[in-house]
Amino acid sequence: MKILDIMRRRRSVRTFDGEALRPEDAERITEYAENAGNPYGIRITWKLLDAKKDGLSSPVIVGTDTYIAGKTDKVPHAEEAFGYSFEKIILFAESLGIGTTWIAGTMDRSAFEKAVELAPGEVMPCVSPLGYPAKKMSIRESMMRKGIKADTRMTFGELFFDGSFDKPLTAERAGRLADALEGVRLAPSAVNKQPWRAVVCGDKTHFYEKRSKGYVSPDGWDIQKIDMGIALCHFEAAAKESGLEVSMEICDPSLPGQEDLVYTATFTVRQSPE
Repeated sequence: MKILDIMRRRRSVRTFDGEALRPEDAERITEYAENAGNPYGIRITWKLLDAKKDGLSSPVIVGTDTYIAGKTDKVPHAEEAFGYSFEKIILFAESLGIGTTWIAGTMDRSAFEKAVELAPGEVMPCVSPLGYPAKKMSIRESMMRKGIKADTRMTFGELFFDGSFDKPLTAERAGRLADALEGVRLAPSAVNKQPWRAVVCGDKTHFYEKRSKGYVSPDGWDIQKIDMGIALCHFEAAAKESGLEVSMEICDPSLPGQEDLVYTATFTVRQSPE
């Protein structure tokens, strides 16, 4: 299945069918996670956890005892790197028919941190259950999805811009980048805030974070930077599937009109040779 179709199909799953994660699927995910790098070169350690064995709980998850969690050093760009790598794992799990959902707050955090043996200077931003989706969502899950409008996304022109922030970009005008940007538009984010914005300037696509209040912790940890990492993952994966070569750098172009935005990264995009 094409990566863009996987992005379209995937949804957050909180209600599972009760079947334990099959050993072969656990092995495939573990192996994939070990090699799920990120453009920042930041190392992230991943671990599969057993809720019963490790004393874990989340009030929003029903029907599975398996979780995947990651930890990394608290260094610059750790949030974006974590979001990028974890989303690669999430999309791979979806390709295997395994349900997932990003969890940052609705869990016994201290128990999860103990289970991953979190050391001083390390952070464990998010976890996800792993399991096979139930045929029917629980009432709680249906209400949660309705509350955050989980099945809706902002329009192309609200998220993407043509050369400057005062000119919305259309899918038609985006041309070869249309699928890559559509991949970004489909990306998941904390309570579906969709904080990413992108400006296409020739062969450069500049990404920005539109911050919302309440997502930065007192120590400066920004959950929406994780969302930005997810967006970067989607853009790169969909661009490569479209036959494009992409490379990422951090070089703020200082575009006018970005006063309420925080620059994240820039992709240079070229047509792959035949």
